[in-house]
Formats: sequence, C-alpha cells, structure tokens
Amino acid sequence: MKLKIFYQNIVRQLQEVYLLEEAQQIARLLLEEYGYEPKDLILDPETDLNEQKIAQKLDKLLHSEPIQYVLGKTFFYENTFLVNPNVLIPRPETEELVDQISKENPNAKSILDIGTGSGCIAISLAQKLNAKVWAWDISEKALEVAQKNAQKIGVEVFFDQKDILKNPIFDQKFEIIVSNPPYVTNSEKKLMQKNVLDFEPYLALFVSDHDPLLFYRHIADFAATHLEKNGKIYLEINEEFGQKTAELLAERGFEELKIGKDFRGKDRFVSAKK
Repeated sequence: MKLKIFYQNIVRQLQEVYLLEEAQQIARLLLEEYGYEPKDLILDPETDLNEQKIAQKLDKLLHSEPIQYVLGKTFFYENTFLVNPNVLIPRPETEELVDQISKENPNAKSILDIGTGSGCIAISLAQKLNAKVWAWDISEKALEVAQKNAQKIGVEVFFDQKDILKNPIFDQKFEIIVSNPPYVTNSEKKLMQKNVLDFEPYLALFVSDHDPLLFYRHIADFAATHLEKNGKIYLEINEEFGQKTAELLAERGFEELKIGKDFRGKDRFVSAKK
C-alpha cells in the first residue's frame, strides 16, 4: 500500500478512539517507528510499505492502548525513556518540574525523588546536574524499568524499594526532595480517558477522595526531618489542592511557599524551603 493512503487509513481508524489531531500524531509516531518521517508524506507519498508489519501495533492502538506502551518508549526532557504498564507515562508537566528544579538549583549536590516510576525525574536531574541522586518506589517492577533507563541513558542513580507511607528510616539528608505522587482522586475517574484508566498503573495514579493529601503529608513529614537547612521540596500536585498542599507544608515549618502553574495555566506545582 502507498504511504500516504496507509497514513490516511490509520488516522481514519484511530478516530474511532481519538480526536483527529491526536489520531494524526499517533499515526505519525507509528510510522516513524518503521523509518517513515512526516516529510515523507509530502515528498514521497507513493512509496510502498508493508502494512502487515504495522498491523499488530495498530490493533493495540485501536483497543486504546497508549502509543507509548505499544512502542515501549517515550521522549521526556532530553532523552527517550523505556516505558511499560508498570510505570506511568511521563507527562509534559513533569518536564516543566524538572526544568524548574534544574534552573533554580544548578549547584545541587544531593537529591531524592520519591515515587520515581520510570525514573524520568531522577535520571533527568542526575544528567542535568552534578548531583548524587536517590530514587524510591514501592513497585519492584517500576524500579526495574527505572534501572534500565538509567543504564540506557548512562547516569548513576541510587534506586531503592521504599514505601513513603511506612515512614522509612534513612540516615541521609538532601538538598532537594522532589515527588510526583498519586494525586488523582477516585471521583475524577469519570473524567479520564479509557487509555489511561485501562492501561496505566492504578497504584501510581489514584488516591482516596477522603484523604487526597495522604502522600503529600507523609512526604512533607519526611522532608521536614531529611532536608538540609535551606533545602527545598518540589511537588507536582492536583490542580484542586494547591493551596491546601502549601498550607500543609507551612504547618511543618516550610517557608517561601510557591504555587506554580503548568503550560495549560493550571496549578500544578508547589515548592518550598526548609
């Protein structure tokens, strides 16, 4: 089949699941995996391709599996990260968080990432800054993905399986503690797309409506005793709880509280200094 016709067919089928613009983006990513660049659709639209090679991946996409899991990778900040359903797909908002930390702390020497998932935050900061970075997650399978990413990208991160809700004991203090913990409330499920609900790890996404700041409270308690003097905490947050998260930190003695917006203009980050 000709490249342009096949692309149009993919987009048409994907529109059963996605809006047009997203269907086009996914179709381009799928074709790029097999060596066809977007410019080829214009410069060489009549080139022949073997659609059988792509059929299996297309079938997964039509069943709402995210393109990142279908391809087993995604781009984040400055690198391509391996991903699978054991880890959340890194979001552009989290890239903003990494960028903020990098710019505000160019001389940071010690960083802890709590709930590391794919390792995208920890690895990106380890690469960007001359810092020693630790990264924790409750999930052994997530840590396996994160370790593979660190090896692939070529940075050293000290990974460990720890549950922040169990108040882990650790004798190290840090200049920076960062976390993107579960913050989507159960009541928000009805607003989420099928490709997120059916494929991304529940444990890394959701928190009870009755205690939406559960993880933030434990992280703040840990940071209060494990940040160095003038150390900083950075949190990605649910847009509905920016003020409450800031108040939680203030209650524990943190200062210079800031609520930051993401590229969509939503409250998405809280930072503070010990």
